[in-house]
Amino acid sequence: MASAPTSKYNSHSLENESIKRTSRDGINRDPAEAVPRLPGETRITDKEVIYICPFNGPIKGRVYITNYRLYLRSLETDSALILDVPLGVISRIEKMGGATSRGENSYGLDITCKDMRNLRFALKQEGHSRRDMFEILTRYAFPLAHSLPIFAFLNEEKFNVDGWTVYNPVEEYRRQGLPNHHWRITFINKCYGLCDTYPALLVVPFRATDEDLKRVATFRSRNRIPVLSWIHPENKTVIVRCSQPLVGMSGKRNKDDEKYLDVIRETNRQISKLTIYDARPSVNAVANKATGGGYESDDAYHNTELLFLDIHNIHVMRESLKKVKDIVYPNVEESHWLSSLESTHWLEHIKLVLTGAIQVADKVSSGKSSVLVHCSDGWDRTAQLTSLAMLMLDSFYRSIEGFEILVQKEWISFGHKFASRIGHGDKNHADADRSPIFLQFIDCVWQMSKQFPTAFEFNERFLITILDHLYSCRFGTFLYNCESAREKQKVTERTVSLWSLINSNKDTFKNPFYTKEINRVLYPVASMRHLELWVNYYIRWNPRIKQQQPNPVEQRYMELLALRDEYIKRLEELQLANSAKLSDPSTSPSSPSQMLPHVQTHF
Repeated sequence: MASAPTSKYNSHSLENESIKRTSRDGINRDPAEAVPRLPGETRITDKEVIYICPFNGPIKGRVYITNYRLYLRSLETDSALILDVPLGVISRIEKMGGATSRGENSYGLDITCKDMRNLRFALKQEGHSRRDMFEILTRYAFPLAHSLPIFAFLNEEKFNVDGWTVYNPVEEYRRQGLPNHHWRITFINKCYGLCDTYPALLVVPFRATDEDLKRVATFRSRNRIPVLSWIHPENKTVIVRCSQPLVGMSGKRNKDDEKYLDVIRETNRQISKLTIYDARPSVNAVANKATGGGYESDDAYHNTELLFLDIHNIHVMRESLKKVKDIVYPNVEESHWLSSLESTHWLEHIKLVLTGAIQVADKVSSGKSSVLVHCSDGWDRTAQLTSLAMLMLDSFYRSIEGFEILVQKEWISFGHKFASRIGHGDKNHADADRSPIFLQFIDCVWQMSKQFPTAFEFNERFLITILDHLYSCRFGTFLYNCESAREKQKVTERTVSLWSLINSNKDTFKNPFYTKEINRVLYPVASMRHLELWVNYYIRWNPRIKQQQPNPVEQRYMELLALRDEYIKRLEELQLANSAKLSDPSTSPSSPSQMLPHVQTHF
């Protein structure tokens, strides 16, 4: 057997680190307990198994299953292996081998995960050992299929920050300078009657009445009318989002929709055209006419310019990520790495999403035109484009809380179908609605952070933690498909927000190189030469990947920051001691050093 894995090989490293960090928040660390537990987490069973490690061969261990996680501890003296896997990460559980299986370790369970890894356990054939483990895992990994609650509703963690208060739509629009003479806030969707997948509060043109909005809704897929996402603070051009128009094969028109788009254009009198970015390839947009959809044609929508961005649909993205998993787990084939990576087309898709967002940002930043963005239903590619363009244009969204607001606003409140795309607690792993759209967005953010290392307040760990809890079901943040469903389930009252964990441990997620800049627009280079596979996410389970080691420059910088803080503290103590001496009439300054003024440092 190969040498024992180092502490770097911890199969849920971020989760384990968060456990160590948050033990003061009530996680059970009783030494008698073999498995860490969150408040509200209960132990279900434990079993002796052989873990078929793809890197070090079979390892004897004990697996513990709770209502939140699968936790494996090695029983071998030469291996310190720990697996810590939230059950929400599990996509599929299959039985491996049968009663007649004779090969060593050929009988057991094969577990496919959503986070780029698979787990394989061998069990003894006698005593229904496998059946019991299979049934318990299936029950708690897929609670929706067994009329059980998702763990987020059982989680009793307490944090000193309430993440649910991070995003207040009125405050965020006010930060943008809204409402103003051209844009108003409407509560027409307060009870989700206009559009059940939109938020309750919308920003629309001042000149458009609520009756106009109702008429426009009839001509937009899922009633997702054009509404404002962001306004430029100086030139007042805007980013507006919506779904496709319901043109159909007969080329239907709607005067209210056409007029509404012109009203959007006229909110800024300096511009002569409204630019419409359709995220789809043009051939797909034409094909959508057959199912009643379509796009804005020149003859119907005057004063508009329509551009297609050639970003493929959710099915193409799902297949592309499957290919990525095939080449990164468990083994990376060095000899054909570049051609294998190219064959996945993953970076090509990343490039197209970034290129589209750059076009949106540039059009708005230049003041040449306001922009309307849509795909088919306006909750996948549209969210990618608007949020990335806003990240490029507005430095506020590059702070930790600003990014949380961006995710809450453009993704969560505007109805990206997290439940359908991720399949929280759902056993149907082959569901055609599953797709890594949000992962792709976070990957694009990581690509930007690589190109602009001082522009973002958050670090790589912040992005990976968001992705880990996209699947974990520990928090309520990403549950359900839309705001109306979350309100119905009282998610903010009954679950904890992911932002509570992050904002109560902010230093862990800070980029030490961050330099705050106002009004700097970021234009990443989206050529294939400048994009790279995010190794620390996609290949992090492989202990042989050297990139998993901490960045030495970042580590040294953190040490210097700690040293700086220590010196500042000592300086303050000296100043306090000195001011106490000066205020004491019995002591008079005997040397200039005792007359120490308030010292300002460059730190």
